[in-house]
Amino acid sequence: MKKSTLTLHEQFMREALKEAGRGFEKGEVPVGAIVVYRKKVIARAHNQTETLRDPTAHAEMIALTQASEALSQDKRDHRGSLEGATLYATMEPCPMCAGALVLAKVKEIIYGIADPKAGACGSLFNLVEDDRLNHRLAVRGGVLAEEARAFLQEFFRNLRKEKR
Repeated sequence: MKKSTLTLHEQFMREALKEAGRGFEKGEVPVGAIVVYRKKVIARAHNQTETLRDPTAHAEMIALTQASEALSQDKRDHRGSLEGATLYATMEPCPMCAGALVLAKVKEIIYGIADPKAGACGSLFNLVEDDRLNHRLAVRGGVLAEEARAFLQEFFRNLRKEKR
């Protein structure tokens, strides 16, 4: 049996890409996110803004809520902190999601494709590394970016065809 040549980050990003695929199938902008804690996936989500008719239902926001729930089970004093957790997202988080990452005290954000129009992890803004805030995250972008880009390109190509 051939040993996998994927890095740990790539393996986890593949899980986020699966979530993006689920969103794509439902007609959502195909962004997926997972939260990893102690090398275990504790949350997974895809965009659901159309499904839930909620502009805040981004994959990252849903995954953060799930992760906080997972870590607070059996801990009455847990206040939602995700210290030590890593969020994998197929696309660079927007300002809302980046702000939530800071507030949740996530350790690290790993993303696929950069978002020059709304990215808040270094592209347009850099909320997650801003020294003025009380928490900063490590950031790594470009992990399996081509796969993430392909989902988005196909989604928007199909959307343009529908509008013709």
